[in-house]
Amino acid sequence: MPPASPASRPSDEPAAPGVPAPGVPAPGVPAPGAAFDGRPALLDRRGRALRDLRISVTDRCNFRCTYCMPAEVFGRDFAFLPHSEVLSYEEIHRLASIAVELGVTKLRITGGEPLVRKGLPDLIALLAGLRLPEGGPPDLTLTTNASALLALARPLAGAGLQRITVSLDSLDDATFRRMNGVDFPVTRVLDGIAAAREAGLDPIKVNMVVKRGENEGSVVPMARWARDEGLVLRYIEYMDVGTANGWRLDDVVPASEIIAAIDAELPLEAVPPAYRGEVANRWRYRDGSGEVGVIASVTQPFCGDCTRARLSADGKLYTCLFSAVGTDLRSPLRDGSSDDDIRAILERVWGARTDRYSELRTEATSHLPRVEMFALGG
Repeated sequence: MPPASPASRPSDEPAAPGVPAPGVPAPGVPAPGAAFDGRPALLDRRGRALRDLRISVTDRCNFRCTYCMPAEVFGRDFAFLPHSEVLSYEEIHRLASIAVELGVTKLRITGGEPLVRKGLPDLIALLAGLRLPEGGPPDLTLTTNASALLALARPLAGAGLQRITVSLDSLDDATFRRMNGVDFPVTRVLDGIAAAREAGLDPIKVNMVVKRGENEGSVVPMARWARDEGLVLRYIEYMDVGTANGWRLDDVVPASEIIAAIDAELPLEAVPPAYRGEVANRWRYRDGSGEVGVIASVTQPFCGDCTRARLSADGKLYTCLFSAVGTDLRSPLRDGSSDDDIRAILERVWGARTDRYSELRTEATSHLPRVEMFALGG
């Protein structure tokens, strides 16, 4: 099946993501406070609930992946955020607590590379103490390049981290070293994955960004390895996040091509979504030996059920991965605003949300200003 072409932007849509359109909610969109997936929810103007908060704890990273922080742009002299501008763990906990009260059920810790921030198990312990209305903890997970996971897997699990996702773009050492931009060996990532398994951080997911001309030859070997290791593999279409990675549509390996390559050697069948808002299209091996998924933001956009918000390390709330502007939450956190004040900001921002960048992506929109992925946490 040929990949779907990115849609054109209707003339009545905002020209930049994250900017609310004027007018009233479209007919059929539930009112604020209505149910979504069977639970009370804070809904945006397209009827999407706030369920998933992705929290960047740092904009720093020890890798220079070609699709995120290319070394020629983010060199030794690049100025990252000063520590005074980064949210403290107590500030993150406070915002996460308010978000959970508003219906968030999943907290994902991201970066940059989150494991480069000191004392991360302390934050995990704070967040693990939060409780959903029904009494259980939120789904608490973390995405990492695994460079420091060998030492930190057990402390993170002991603090209450439930699951982990590891970014790994190839098992071929030369390909992986080239793509991570710092000549980091793949064996050390595999050691981190083994440590996470021993610490009980299951299920372990692996994310592979596929870029044409870089690592599409690793698609099938990665599938075989993940299946044999009992890992949940997710392929990610190379996306135009930020403006520094030189993204071109020609560099995208579409989901249809990825699945066809695997299916030719390891027969697959489609699996329905496990829940509303699931981002990956899932496929299972016909012999029952596991599954793979593809996050196809470019060729098969899933904006219609997107339930994710992102908190940057400096305390800005973004309602789309492709946003140009975020809402400052650090200032009200530090100027004496009450929880009710901050809750009202979250309700206002999410309630005005109309984002659907991936559905509207064109050659023109791909050049709009956007925040870099390492600041948003992917």
